Amino acid sequence: MASEINPVKTIDSLILSLLARKPMYGYQLIKETEEKSGGVFKFREGTLYPALHRLERAKFIQGKWQVLPKGQQRKYYYITEKGLRALGQRKSEWLKFSSALNAFLETA
Repeated sequence: MASEINPVKTIDSLILSLLARKPMYGYQLIKETEEKSGGVFKFREGTLYPALHRLERAKFIQGKWQVLPKGQQRKYYYITEKGLRALGQRKSEWLKFSSALNAFLETA
């Protein structure tokens, strides 16, 4: 099966990989993504929240509201077992894709 870069799958994979480490809320995901990538990846709210909703509908993640000490509510996102399986498959696909690309780049 041929591999291809799909921007939606890439965004979803970034989110799933972060949530596999620990539950996070939206702004935290934005900051962690930017920090971990050295500023290469920068989520905007208009990109992040539709992706979170898409992942929730697919049952790859689950959102749970939590009340903070000062009474505000914050929605934390947790990866599900289905999400972990999807992440594993996407990681495998990415490793095949990057290995194939590296074969070309090494000979250039």
